[in-house]
Amino acid sequence: MSDRTFEILYEDNHCLAVSKPSGVLSTHYQGREETVDRAVKAYLKEKYHKPGNVFVGIVHRLDRPVSGVLLLARTSKAAARLAQQFREGTVEKVYWAIVEGEVAQTAGTLEDWLYKDKSCGRVEIMEPGDKGARQALLHYHRRAVQGGLTWLEVRPQTGRTHQLRVQLAHHGHPIYGDAKYGAVRTFGRAIALHARALTFLHPIRYEPITLTADVPQSWRGRFAYLLREGQL
Repeated sequence: MSDRTFEILYEDNHCLAVSKPSGVLSTHYQGREETVDRAVKAYLKEKYHKPGNVFVGIVHRLDRPVSGVLLLARTSKAAARLAQQFREGTVEKVYWAIVEGEVAQTAGTLEDWLYKDKSCGRVEIMEPGDKGARQALLHYHRRAVQGGLTWLEVRPQTGRTHQLRVQLAHHGHPIYGDAKYGAVRTFGRAIALHARALTFLHPIRYEPITLTADVPQSWRGRFAYLLREGQL
């Protein structure tokens, strides 16, 4: 793994975190393209001169077009404990999103019920009680509004597939570049959703750790006025 491609945010004997670029898969399945977990394995193998296979545990994922903090485990014990934190919802996640339209409220909470249609890879809004529907809850704070766009800080309380993308679009504000869920504007291979910060308990020492990732350089060009308005 090249530090020029993946910025390492944190590393010890138990876990490692990187700032994932948009357009890159978090983990591999059967394909042969470069993914974050493959790149991290290569980096660890080279740095520590490890023979044979290198263990890297996937404890959560970011969608391909999303950038930001991605946490991985270096041991099976750490992987199990970190994955449990994500399942139980004790990991605090902060996202930054640039959405289309001007969000009227300075802060709010969105609650919806989502259904993942595996046949087409989309997530749909359902009615409470519908078969397969799962509750999705997020809290948002408006950081800035400029030129028909809004910069939101979003804190999901649940961790559903495509949750932020679907909920924000359903409430009239699709994420910039997210054509899959109704955005008008394009943003290359990316969407304007960035995993800004992650707070978790260290899997061995049980002390809280907060990691943050800078926004991609593309944001500073495309959204310069908006970011300045929000004092970034």
